[in-house]
Amino acid sequence: MTLKAVVLAGGRGTRLAPYTSILPKPLMPIGDMPILEVMLLQMKRAGVEEVVLTVGHLASLLRAYFGYGEQWNVNIHYSYEDAPLGTAGPLALVKSLDDTFLVTNGDVLTTLNLKDLLEFHAKEGGIATIAVHQRQVRIDLGVVESGADHGITGYIEKPAFDYTVSMGIYVFDPRVLAYIPEGEYLDFPNLVLKLIAAGERVVAFPFNGYWMDLGRPDDYEQANKDFNKMKTQFLPDELS
Repeated sequence: MTLKAVVLAGGRGTRLAPYTSILPKPLMPIGDMPILEVMLLQMKRAGVEEVVLTVGHLASLLRAYFGYGEQWNVNIHYSYEDAPLGTAGPLALVKSLDDTFLVTNGDVLTTLNLKDLLEFHAKEGGIATIAVHQRQVRIDLGVVESGADHGITGYIEKPAFDYTVSMGIYVFDPRVLAYIPEGEYLDFPNLVLKLIAAGERVVAFPFNGYWMDLGRPDDYEQANKDFNKMKTQFLPDELS
C-alpha cells in the first residue's frame, strides 16, 4: 500500500493579507523554509510516499517550488479546482484514494507525530479521525451579563474559555469520498456532520504538544519564533 496525503493548498489566505496577495500561504516562510516543506518532511518521516496538493490561488508558484517532489523523495501531484470548493470539496477531485489517507491544511506547524495519528486511526476503526487540540480563547474585555429587564446579573473581567479545536489534520478511509459530491462546495464541519448523521464513527485524536495554525499575523509571527527555538522538535531526523 502506498500511503498518500492530500494537502489543501488552494485557499486565498485572506487573514494573512497582504503577504498572501502575492504568495500562497503554504509558501509562507517558517525559519529558512516554507511551512509546507516542513510538513512534507514530517509526512516523509511518517511513511508518506505520495502527496497531492489541491491548488487554486497562485498554483503556479507552488508548482515552481515543489515540482514533483524529487528533492524530498516523495511523489507530488496537483489537483486543480477551477472554483472554490471549501475545505472538504476538493477531495472529490483527487483520484486513486483507494486506501486510508492523510488530509492536512497547508499551513499547520506542529510537533505531532503523524505515524502515531495513523496508528490511532487504525486501532479505533472509525471512518475518520480528527487530530484535536485544547485551545484557550481569552476575551480582553469585561463581559457583562444582563437580563430581559436590562438589570445586570453578572460581570466577568477578561474571561478565558477552553475549547477542543480541530488541528486541520485528518485521517480518512476512502469510504468518506461517497459523502463528498463532486463539484460542490463542502467544508469539513458539514462533512463531519453528514458522517455522524449517517451513523458513521468519527473519532478525535487528542494531542497536547505544540500546534499552531498560521492563519493570523500574530500566530504566524509567534510560529516563526517557536520554530527557530524548537527546530529539533519539528525536524529531528533532518538535524541529527
